[in-house]
Amino acid sequence: MCALRGAFQCRSNERRDVTFQEIIKLHPKPTSLDRDALLRCIDECLDCGASCTSCADADLAEDDVRDMVRCIRLCLDCADACDATGRIVTRQTAPDLRLIRAVVEACAVACLACAEECERHAAHHEHCRLCAEVCRRCKQACDDLVATIG
Repeated sequence: MCALRGAFQCRSNERRDVTFQEIIKLHPKPTSLDRDALLRCIDECLDCGASCTSCADADLAEDDVRDMVRCIRLCLDCADACDATGRIVTRQTAPDLRLIRAVVEACAVACLACAEECERHAAHHEHCRLCAEVCRRCKQACDDLVATIG
């Protein structure tokens, strides 16, 4: 059927999930950073930002919400740090490695603080246990990217 309509029409009508990884790989002037570490960091930051936002929201619905204030704060701080980091390291054109290093290091600190706080509540809130795991993965991805910067 596509041969009859032409390749362009088929391509434009096909629906396929395109990921940010594919778009980054097509950049005409890619960054000098290790691509695998970069993509992993972006992916973990996106996941962590959403997970921390969701965890903070779940905290607000808990009966012991007064005991969750610090956890909510750190989850929201971590979500903001992860979102900003993910956006900044996604940009490949003319990067300032000092800025990238500082932002990624700050994100790792936010992830560690959030993970430690969420772990305090993990025994009685499953969402906190899972959030702590996601934060630790993101921290590791940030540390790995920083190690490639030098």
